Amino acid sequence: MDDGTNDFGDDAFGQAQFVVSNDGCQPYEAVVPPIAQTSLFTFETFDSMAKAFAGEASRHVYSRTTNPTVALFEQKIARLEGADAAIGLASGMAAISGAVMAFTQPGDRIVSVKHVYPDAYRFFETLMKRWGISTTYVDGADLEAVKSTLPGAKVLYLESPTSWTMQVHDVVALASLAHQHGAMCIIDNSHATPIFQRPLAMGVDLVVHSATKYLGGHSDTVAGVVVGRNELIQKIRREICPYIGAKLAPFDAWLLLRGLRTLPLRMKAHEVSAAEIARRLLARPGVACVYHPSVTAALPAGLTGTSGLFSFEVDESIDIPSFCDALTVFRLGVSWGGYESLVFPALVAIGQAAGPNPAIEFEIPHQMIRLHIGLEGTEVLWSDLVQALEQSGKS
Repeated sequence: MDDGTNDFGDDAFGQAQFVVSNDGCQPYEAVVPPIAQTSLFTFETFDSMAKAFAGEASRHVYSRTTNPTVALFEQKIARLEGADAAIGLASGMAAISGAVMAFTQPGDRIVSVKHVYPDAYRFFETLMKRWGISTTYVDGADLEAVKSTLPGAKVLYLESPTSWTMQVHDVVALASLAHQHGAMCIIDNSHATPIFQRPLAMGVDLVVHSATKYLGGHSDTVAGVVVGRNELIQKIRREICPYIGAKLAPFDAWLLLRGLRTLPLRMKAHEVSAAEIARRLLARPGVACVYHPSVTAALPAGLTGTSGLFSFEVDESIDIPSFCDALTVFRLGVSWGGYESLVFPALVAIGQAAGPNPAIEFEIPHQMIRLHIGLEGTEVLWSDLVQALEQSGKS
């Protein structure tokens, strides 16, 4: 089936060059794939139904498990990541939890890099702890520290770049260390997307995405996906997905297919604008530090570009609430990946993390601000930041 989605050519890994897939015609010769918006699929005969339920025939039965529109999205993202298979889920957290739960059991231990997505951290520190699965947090840039924590671990969980601090890692070396110690390596690739990073080619076992972010790209759907070798994906599909009900809806899959069509163009536009604004912030009075994967350091092997997400830290002369309230183009919001530019202050994130399980490993500077640079235009966004910084300076 050909939905016009851009796929990588064999010689285009890491480059902004793409070829159009050619999988045949859509029903009705439609240029956009139709949505199979149905809860179930019926059978012509008793025998065909019995064979399907006995696992003797492969076909769609119930959209909580498989659906044609969802399957098309899964095929497309698997091809973009260079994988055998993928499974679409209801959210990024469903992807993270499903991938981790499928390969751990009570008494196991996870090793995670520091400063992961806050809800992933909370998942490790609440439900996983409740099930007797512990997590050790380590600086992913310190290979010796990672190596020392891996003996006996079942999973090494990565983000590169990481949330908030945007730290990048040597994914090839980390995946190799995990396998040397018999651990599975899982990475969240939501930030870079397969446009800028293909972790499976770097030795990682499973890739998870919050498809809500850049894969969807329009801030109108919540979804997740796990990508990897067929046997690993089938284990998640067989042992986790049917029982936690975290299925991807057909309409959401259709929105994701739409988003994939423009993914290469959007990612490049986000990258260029964000890098320019990050460079300008480096020279701006009142800005103490900029956390951007490429502006302040070289990118590691395998990471060929960046997105619109980065953080910066202001000194005590800037009042954070006043800065946020003075913005007119940037909007206060927790997510990212869409057209609109967003600001998320660390003060709010720290307040969310505080509670019965204080997020000690999630400690970040109180004066840090995370930006998502959207597609409104670099100069428009820069002007908005400048006027907000000027208005929020303490006299």
